[in-house]
Amino acid sequence: MRLIDTLHRWTGGLIGLLLALLGLSGALLVHKNAWTLAPHAGDPRVEDVRQLADVTQRIMADPAARPQSISYASDDFGLLKLLFRDGGGAYADQRGALVAQWNSQWERPELWLFDLHHHLFAADAGEWVIGVAALCGLFFVVTGLILWWRTRRTFEWRLWPARMSRPAIVRHHRDLGVIVAPLLLLSLVTGAVLVFRPMAALLFGPGAPAQIDKALAPPPPREAKVAAQLDWAGMVMTAKARFPDAELRSLTLPRKKSGLITIRMRRPQEWLPNGRTTLWFAADSGALVGARDAAALPTAVKGYNLLYPLHAAKVGGLAFKLVMTLSGLAMTLLGTLAVWTFWFRRPTRRPAGRLRGRPAVS
Repeated sequence: MRLIDTLHRWTGGLIGLLLALLGLSGALLVHKNAWTLAPHAGDPRVEDVRQLADVTQRIMADPAARPQSISYASDDFGLLKLLFRDGGGAYADQRGALVAQWNSQWERPELWLFDLHHHLFAADAGEWVIGVAALCGLFFVVTGLILWWRTRRTFEWRLWPARMSRPAIVRHHRDLGVIVAPLLLLSLVTGAVLVFRPMAALLFGPGAPAQIDKALAPPPPREAKVAAQLDWAGMVMTAKARFPDAELRSLTLPRKKSGLITIRMRRPQEWLPNGRTTLWFAADSGALVGARDAAALPTAVKGYNLLYPLHAAKVGGLAFKLVMTLSGLAMTLLGTLAVWTFWFRRPTRRPAGRLRGRPAVS
């Protein structure tokens, strides 16, 4: 029993610590564009496709200095973000002039914080751990609601426990958990499904995961390497001509030897920040290979595309950002208090001999 208790204590404490870390980092990332410091970050987004095409041509022209990807300016962040294969990157204004550079993500807090929240600095393995933590968080929320129901008559609204004793912390933990349960469920469910796509079946039906995989799959790989000279401006103009109402969001060089250059766009009806409207171009010639209109995706796939905007508060304006910030801070507080009760405020057990030696009370 002592071994089981020890495992429970350390497992509960570690999950609480991880959820607290994810909650705090998530609350900060909701406002990432507001606190990212760089010249011209507040510039309005340029909509002139000719200017965007010319800037793309200049940035991508030199094969030796060509970035792996370009993320274009958005309505709330007025810079281009360039990422290179060696882990470095740069911000450029919308005319192509560099305003900030870095050699690794550790030089930019918004980059390493994003990596922490999404991957725990451990790539796919860290993402899997985060998904498991989200599932554990869902279990804690559901079981916490069940436990709270038996003590609902003692409910009190408190931002902080009345005392730093274990009973007071547990009572506060359950009462606060009930208040923020809908927000926690939203954060945890969307996070878990984004990590474990098969869980989409719970929200969108049994066939949803396979439908999502098929609908979001790129064209078949091609045996093609990126040519030294390509008409990058022509690709941008082709994309805009194909979807005139769409906002240019990113351009990415081939990954995993796909032989395809990818341009992502966002149509007005899309919530996803980078959109799912996508065009693929041959890496050796720049010819259009395929295109996907997000408006034509199946209903289940459209529903799946709503999860990340809800999780990251990319819709709903400032009001929803504040709601999800509250969710993150509540998770931080609940997780921190869970660590405190599991690791530091466990009740001390008296030796059995001392208990048996007590005189009987008449």
